Amino acid sequence: VQLQASGGGLVQAGGSLRLSCVVSGINFRINTVGWYRQAPGKQREMVASITSSGTTDYTDSVKGRFTISRDNAKNTVYLQMNSLKPEDTAVYYCNADILRGLTSYDYWGQGTQVTVSS
Repeated sequence: VQLQASGGGLVQAGGSLRLSCVVSGINFRINTVGWYRQAPGKQREMVASITSSGTTDYTDSVKGRFTISRDNAKNTVYLQMNSLKPEDTAVYYCNADILRGLTSYDYWGQGTQVTVSS
């Protein structure tokens, strides 16, 4: 199983970006998927998560601006980021709890850089 994150880039404050996390492999089921971010000199923090049933959770600083969604047919989770602020600048990572057989495994994708200029 592999996670491929994409969609980062450079955007001005107030702009938008959409991140994608594609899960590939065989014989798996995707449970909860989360987006995390890590800014220079800071700890990695959870930004948003979505369960297999579609329940979402967000860190307070992005509520009302970011939306996480999933397309189960495409094994893809999205993070729509609107009204971006310079403090959103970070490397964004997707994380997935993957069920293979009877065992759950934790997978991380490579990061995608998001830079918001003021």
